[in-house]
Amino acid sequence: MKIYVGNLSYDVTEEELRQEFEAFGGVESVSIITDKYSGRPKGFGFVEMASVSEGQAAITGLNGKTLKERTLNVNAARPRSDNRGGGFGGGRERRY
Repeated sequence: MKIYVGNLSYDVTEEELRQEFEAFGGVESVSIITDKYSGRPKGFGFVEMASVSEGQAAITGLNGKTLKERTLNVNAARPRSDNRGGGFGGGRERRY
């Protein structure tokens, strides 16, 4: 089960996040999302748990918990959509 973890402190490491979730079961992967240009953390990440029941237990146990002075937002990750922005939109038509 893939879990979204929001409102992370910029000081939290993937290993620290893994330790928090391991209290609820097997952790398959942890990734903290970083800015592709600066390399700095964006303040959220994803944790993949071995089973749905362990994932639900982690969500219940960690949502609202304080980690490094930040209150975590923990819930089931939504599937990624294909409309992630980009392109050349917005009012650049030629006027004569």
